[in-house]
Amino acid sequence: MTTLSTPTENGAVLEYRLTAMDRCDSCGAQAYIAAEVNGSELLFCAHHGRKYEEKLRAVATTWHDETARLSETD
Repeated sequence: MTTLSTPTENGAVLEYRLTAMDRCDSCGAQAYIAAEVNGSELLFCAHHGRKYEEKLRAVATTWHDETARLSETD
């Protein structure tokens, strides 16, 4: 995966590692959540990430959430 950097108004830089090429394993929509489970990375859209979050967090070794990008304004 590529890390994307986006400057903010206050000069901070936001880094994203999920791109439009990363797709939800459940429905194929753009992925905003990545969870590592048993050494494999699972990707989810915001909807499916929230739907499975409770169960996944219990077994995931990492949880990467970029859903805040959905409410960002340009």
